[in-house]
Amino acid sequence: MSSADTPAAAASLPSLRARTFTIIDVAATALFGIEGAAAAVHAGLDVLGVLVVGFVVALAGGMLRDVLLGDLPPAALRTPSRIITAIAAAAAAFLVVGVVDAIPGGVLITLDALGLALFAMTGAEKASSRGANLWVVTILGGITATGGGVLRDVLLLRTPVVLTESVYGTAALAGALATGIVMSFTRRPRTAMLVGFVVAFSLRMLAVTFGWQLPRAL
Repeated sequence: MSSADTPAAAASLPSLRARTFTIIDVAATALFGIEGAAAAVHAGLDVLGVLVVGFVVALAGGMLRDVLLGDLPPAALRTPSRIITAIAAAAAAFLVVGVVDAIPGGVLITLDALGLALFAMTGAEKASSRGANLWVVTILGGITATGGGVLRDVLLLRTPVVLTESVYGTAALAGALATGIVMSFTRRPRTAMLVGFVVAFSLRMLAVTFGWQLPRAL
């Protein structure tokens, strides 16, 4: 029997659940890194500003979630994968901003909705796996999905999108809530994350397509 086949070695290998979470989280990090960097380029920031904003959008929400869960240091700081992904995505957007600008607006909106949904359900799944109640699961899923975007808008001196696009934060919260509900009934993380993703992504895209907004004060 090789050392890799021993029980101790098997126990040290990342679980399928952990690997799935990491892959999805890194994919969402790349999407938001590109989105944040593109916004910084359009705001006229230099290369350092672009990298900082891309980094913040990609990682701040997940880092805040981990701090609130007491998972320290945050996952983004324990291994270099997320940091490298965020910086590489931001740098790529800076270097090929002309290509990014040439992408149709509908494609960019879809990519943003993908990132929103991915972060909402991974944030909710992590909170649920730590034993948080459904309220906390929903809130932390929403924070994971929108926290970086809020900081982006603060850095760029504009009203946060989550406060003006009514069914942006709402979509994230709905996806997180769906993830938490399915987790509580089935204890199947992948099923829960799939349902949460579909809910968040579908709600956001339907809102964009049909112009849905929450009620506003008269």
